[in-house]
Amino acid sequence: MTFDEEELSKGQIAKLNTLRKSVGDDLADVVFAKWLKRQKSGRHMDRRDPVADKLAKALSRLTKDTSFRLGNKGYTVRRARGRGAAGFIAERNKA
Repeated sequence: MTFDEEELSKGQIAKLNTLRKSVGDDLADVVFAKWLKRQKSGRHMDRRDPVADKLAKALSRLTKDTSFRLGNKGYTVRRARGRGAAGFIAERNKA
């Protein structure tokens, strides 16, 4: 059984080549076909980042506010650290 390597992802090609080196071409094709059948899909699904969704929802009320600008380089938001620190720190990205 041969596989069309153009339809496989880089990770799948690497797995197939590793199997071919370790157990031989014929057996590797059979094992890879069974492994590929078990996979949910050949392509990765884009998963939504729940934190990014919450940030976007929190900032969505500022879309019509013309005085609120993020600039071209944007900002980095992180948790405050240190003794007695609470909340978040927003820093403008440089370069």
